[in-house]
Amino acid sequence: METTIGASGRPATLDLPAGPVRGGLVVLHGSHADQRSHFLYRHLARLLPPAGVAVLRYDRRPRVDGRDVPLADQAEDAAAAVTVLRRHVGPAPVGLWGFSQGAWAAAVTAAAHPVDLLILVGCSGVSPAVQMRYGTAEQLRRHGYGPADVAELTRLREVAEGFQRGDVPRPTAQAALTAALSRPWFPLAFLPRELSERPGTWADMDFDPAPVFARLTGPVLLCYGETDGWVPIEESIAVWRRAARHADLTVTRLPGCDHAPTLDGRDELAAVSPRYEAALLDWLDRRLPADPA
Repeated sequence: METTIGASGRPATLDLPAGPVRGGLVVLHGSHADQRSHFLYRHLARLLPPAGVAVLRYDRRPRVDGRDVPLADQAEDAAAAVTVLRRHVGPAPVGLWGFSQGAWAAAVTAAAHPVDLLILVGCSGVSPAVQMRYGTAEQLRRHGYGPADVAELTRLREVAEGFQRGDVPRPTAQAALTAALSRPWFPLAFLPRELSERPGTWADMDFDPAPVFARLTGPVLLCYGETDGWVPIEESIAVWRRAARHADLTVTRLPGCDHAPTLDGRDELAAVSPRYEAALLDWLDRRLPADPA
């Protein structure tokens, strides 16, 4: 069924079980997967309702002037979506599912508005700035670039971050970017060719997830692809274990998967990992009531 969420009326789709409702999940978005039609979200809508789990997916609010949507705004919409979902599933447990950036948004939402379940795929335990330094360096290595290129990229990203924080003058940062445009690896740096006129366009760059994790108390499932090229997995898991001491934490590693829970790096429904599907269904089955009545 079609519905809307929040005061802004974001368009949404609610997929309900044909039979009794055991629980429900609200789906939160990866940074470049902002439409409810994304294959990972459609996969949930196909997999979970037969298991008695309702799925609410919606279009994320649009970027403004090319800036990413702040996590606080994403959490506001997610909380509104939870309210909508609860109206349809009654007393059944309700949770959040988040992928990549959406995993941060889901944790922020759950810390302020506790939910019954939290499923996070590719969730970084370090700040967005640190995560992007790690991820872009790893992309260079995977494309065959050596330590000197990686070191140059790291310095470049640090200068760009310094501009965003207001610590580096724009002419200095722009000169560094312009000089790097000729580097063959620049498309892997995920930096603009030209900086904005003013700093501060990356509002959440220094967001520290650890204090948010520390406020979580319910069941949390973390899913990581074995070869995730964007998230420092071991460091992230260590942050989770230190911070979320009051949460019921389950960590699942997905063989054959990278950042997304798909096989062979393919971004399509047919490539979703069977191990990921099994992990979701098993975890939910052990935490949802067998008989909703």
